[in-house]
Amino acid sequence: MPSLKDLRNRRDSVTATRKITKAMQMVAAAKLRRAQEAATAARPYAERMERVLADLNRAANRAGASPLLVGTGRNETHLLIVMTAERGLCGGFNANIARLARADALRQQREGRTVKILCVGRKGYDQLKRQFEKQIIETIDLRGVRTLGFDTAEMIAAKVIELFDAGGFDVCTLFYSRFRSVIAQIPTAQQIIPATAADKADTDERSVYDYEPEEEEILAELLPRYVATQIFRALLENAASEQGARMSAMDNATRNAGEMIRKQTLTYNRTRQAMITKELIEIISGAEAL
Repeated sequence: MPSLKDLRNRRDSVTATRKITKAMQMVAAAKLRRAQEAATAARPYAERMERVLADLNRAANRAGASPLLVGTGRNETHLLIVMTAERGLCGGFNANIARLARADALRQQREGRTVKILCVGRKGYDQLKRQFEKQIIETIDLRGVRTLGFDTAEMIAAKVIELFDAGGFDVCTLFYSRFRSVIAQIPTAQQIIPATAADKADTDERSVYDYEPEEEEILAELLPRYVATQIFRALLENAASEQGARMSAMDNATRNAGEMIRKQTLTYNRTRQAMITKELIEIISGAEAL
């Protein structure tokens, strides 16, 4: 049976842990507001770019269009961009994204295709390296990036487009977590090369524009920016989802720590009372023996 000192040390340890989880919850709540505003503000721009791209695609001559739009004509090599956080303690946020990417990678391999993985975030690499270490071609570490800006997305997009131009892959899919609410983050897979937005846009919402110069020339400039825009939106959605998941996870941890403290305090008080009662019985028994 543990001593009173051991029970007191356990309770103090859990109390200190609860202070940490409560502080992390408050920090995540403060960061979540800014991250959510940034993610929400980026959505209309990305959606409008998809519609403009669809209009250009319908008007352009697809015979000589960029491979970023129409593809290479092959479906042999797939690049998976797996975006996760650099830190843990955010519930199942990282694991859910990695699970979705892992399932897609295994499916592609079963169908005889080659899979390459680009990890954006250290936790994605940690989740996938055991099973796909040979397929991981690079890991982009964002720990030194204080504020996610469009320049970060352009850097990642430049690496992807350079690899595509070199014939490194045929199809590129982006894996990230779309923010819905503090308790709901949706793991999402989005194909960005070739650009599927040009095929799935709603024709009822198409805009009528006169383009100058020609559509083909605009597409040549717009497509690399489209890739960077989708990556930027995924980064912002991931940032908001990470803070929401961390806030929820730390709230649960704080509640669980409080319940453990309550139980340990009850055990401590019962043990202390039992020891006092035992000592009193020994004193009374000794007095009666005299």
